[in-house]
Amino acid sequence: MTDLPPYLRPFVLPVADAGEVRVERVGHVDLYHPAGTARTGAILLVHGGPMPPGLEVLPRDWPVYQGYATAAAQRGQVAAVVEHGLIRGYDQLVAAADDVEAAVGVLRADPRVDPGRVALWFFSGAGLLAGEWLDSRPDWLRCLLLTYPLLATPPGVDVLVNAAEVIGKQKDKDLPVLLTRVGRERAELAGPVAELVSAGGAALDIIDVPKGQHGFDMLDHTEESRAAVTKALDWAIAHLGEDPTATSTDTLPIPTPTTKQAPVSPASSPAPKTTTTVKNTPAAAKAVPVEASSPAPSVAPDLTAVVATAFSFDTAATRVVDREHATYAAHDLEAFLALYSPTALLQFADGAVLRGRRSLREYYGPLFDAGKCKTETQQRMMLGEWVVEQSVRHDTDQGPLPTIVLYRVQDGLIVEVRFLA
Repeated sequence: MTDLPPYLRPFVLPVADAGEVRVERVGHVDLYHPAGTARTGAILLVHGGPMPPGLEVLPRDWPVYQGYATAAAQRGQVAAVVEHGLIRGYDQLVAAADDVEAAVGVLRADPRVDPGRVALWFFSGAGLLAGEWLDSRPDWLRCLLLTYPLLATPPGVDVLVNAAEVIGKQKDKDLPVLLTRVGRERAELAGPVAELVSAGGAALDIIDVPKGQHGFDMLDHTEESRAAVTKALDWAIAHLGEDPTATSTDTLPIPTPTTKQAPVSPASSPAPKTTTTVKNTPAAAKAVPVEASSPAPSVAPDLTAVVATAFSFDTAATRVVDREHATYAAHDLEAFLALYSPTALLQFADGAVLRGRRSLREYYGPLFDAGKCKTETQQRMMLGEWVVEQSVRHDTDQGPLPTIVLYRVQDGLIVEVRFLA
């Protein structure tokens, strides 16, 4: 173990047996889903930084963050780990703040998450990103955790919002904050932490790890470390409104199942009708009616298997498209854009093309502001990384308009969209 770099050493809690925890990568966010179909609170884990150039293993794959996320999911919560720009240097602080905000959008759009119950957990250098959330305190933020945090920027680095300056200035509500501090902290970190403690007052809870060092949750495999991590996890789950020793039994009413169903042939069963969303297309696009499918003739067994797979309901690609639809319906532009590749290509029926998130923001921003985000998905077919949808738009001045849209999903992000009608 001692031959490994610190960030690759094992997590202090035993989480090797992850049970039915399912991990899904969506862009720069890894989502950890617990077993079952209950809607739960959620915890976003924000790694520290910066790290030296040439890092071979990025934070989402470090055992410590995988361990925290798995432990939270085993306790019945959706957990997420966001990879952000601070890992590359302090000059990326603003970009890192944007990355975290986008990750919050992805997490809150997850169909397993109650979007009104989210916790943010900042580690080490990510403490520099916590002040803005302490200052704004959005209604959905139930609590905030700081573990061996860096709270003051080094000389020459632009300051965002200092956590110690805003924690004691509660506005319309108290936001619970948990600080995990270590007894063997580095001097440059210990001073600002002491200032936070002085300013925190009743809003601040503290877990002390007297013999712990910075990174104790991967470096100090002791009962003291394990107890501190367990207490922090239990504190977060309790502030999300749930029993940390038991999972919720409330089922989540979602339009598509989270476990794979038996394939459905279009010849034997009607196409599923769910209310999801498809984005607006330019006014020049002409409507093309799509006829309902008729009974399919007998085909060879291998072709039947292909068709059955195409009409299965749950794939990695459909889960991403479902999240995109949810953020569109919720008029959450940042969460919507976070589900697209930075180099995404959108091609409309009239030949117009959008490339990249900047173009998407310019095009969709006015639509989101106007609240024109209502469509109905009638049929869907999946094949590999492609999702094909027949929908009816109700978000234009031209009345209901049928449309066909093809989505291509790679590595958890939408990379291409084609509007055929």
